[in-house]
Amino acid sequence: MTADILESIIEKRKKELAQTGPEMGASIPKERRRPVTPFLPDKGVLLEIKKASPSKGDIALDLNVPCTAEAYAKAGAAAISVLTEKNYFKGCLEDLMATCDAADSFSAETGQKAPAVLRKDFLIFPEEIDVSYRAGADAVLLIARILDDSLAVRMIERCRELGIAVLLELRQDDDLRKLKVISDTIGLDNIVCGVNSRDLKDFSIDLLAPAGMLDKIREIAGQEMKVLFESGIRSPKAAAFVGEMGFSGLLLGEAAARNPEQASEFVRAFMEGKPRANSEKWLSLAKRIHSGKLPLVKVCGLTSLHDAALAAELGADFLGFIFSTTSPRNVDPKIIPTVNTVLNELYHANKPKLVGIITECNSIEAQTVMKLVAQGQLDFIQLHGSQATDLFFQLWNLPRLSVVNIDAPDDILSVETLLDQGEPRILIDAKKAGLIGGTGKTIDTDLCKMVKKKTKLWLAGGINPDNIYGIMEQLEPELIDVNSGIEKAPGIKDPEKVRAFFEQIRKWRER
Repeated sequence: MTADILESIIEKRKKELAQTGPEMGASIPKERRRPVTPFLPDKGVLLEIKKASPSKGDIALDLNVPCTAEAYAKAGAAAISVLTEKNYFKGCLEDLMATCDAADSFSAETGQKAPAVLRKDFLIFPEEIDVSYRAGADAVLLIARILDDSLAVRMIERCRELGIAVLLELRQDDDLRKLKVISDTIGLDNIVCGVNSRDLKDFSIDLLAPAGMLDKIREIAGQEMKVLFESGIRSPKAAAFVGEMGFSGLLLGEAAARNPEQASEFVRAFMEGKPRANSEKWLSLAKRIHSGKLPLVKVCGLTSLHDAALAAELGADFLGFIFSTTSPRNVDPKIIPTVNTVLNELYHANKPKLVGIITECNSIEAQTVMKLVAQGQLDFIQLHGSQATDLFFQLWNLPRLSVVNIDAPDDILSVETLLDQGEPRILIDAKKAGLIGGTGKTIDTDLCKMVKKKTKLWLAGGINPDNIYGIMEQLEPELIDVNSGIEKAPGIKDPEKVRAFFEQIRKWRER
């Protein structure tokens, strides 16, 4: 996958449009033949007609468009998204028209409202809006990144004149600026905003990218603006997590195209998703992550108020407390309320997040952590070790972080499994027999790079003031978790090492 895949798509599209015109060789009716169906008036799921993609290659080349569209309608799709880009996604305008026919037939046969139909493509000319309208689209995707201000305004205005909606995809800060320009110039009456978890530059996935944009969009567009989460969801549990974060809609692509018969499970999971403590904490984290002050720092293995206060003073984003009688860093639970109270008084909303680390879900220590999280004394429960991971989703209502210990490529399968289940970040730590964290052992760089291809890198294991700058240079982790590398004894931090560590972080951020 090249880093400039979006540019390649646009360049090839321009050449093709120069040869075929906006109808792209399809026989488009001269007049629209169907009424316009409102696009996402309420919370709902968009299921996608998708045959291939640049990142996954062929997905469902033999996909029967009318049958799939009918199955999506029966599954409760609020809308059906149809990819019409030919070169990379192997779609066409004929697929769009066939989907419109199937949606109308479903409505006529069942008496139910037809799902809206979205044309999903890389539209770059106003003339393509008219073609989309005549072909039956109820809405079109416009990608802010590929349109300048005036062109975006013209295309949105044309949609408004025709009575169809716009799904305006936003992902970068400059996209937010364009949203403000559009709002000030022509208003946002026919617009639904969308944020793609997939970066169209390199097609990498970040499930927190939409979460980090959610409040920023609504600050510009108003709290009533509908915001759609696009791409990257692979399981009903992941769909539920998106619903819990407060998104108005979910666009489901590959997962639906590969298994249309499971579409109803995704729809139900998203629709039933309501705000929970876990999703609210991750929304807060997403804002911090996307503020640009990286890497985040987690200081772990704390056992005293003094060490916790020093880490907070130097800028730690997370403070980790280990609850395990087998660990030399086992913390006395009684200090947690004191730490929480002191840091609240000093830092208020900017205080570090407090994390309770457990190794077994059924232990007394785990019950203590769960109680402290439920009381708000701790912000997250960190699930560390195989027993905790096995029972991971029984703790659905608690804000949580998950750790996978790795020392071989096969261990990365556990990372992939958790990502597929909708965990937005996975902390990887070194694996060492008999130890859970604080190993002093680093993870092989090649393994880190393998993980980084799948998710943003949250890294622990063998990190200290002497090697942290090199690690940041080589791997650019989003989060660094440090423990034994800044100690003078297990559970007791060395102030000089702690200060030296944060000095290296400061130098990196200011480079």
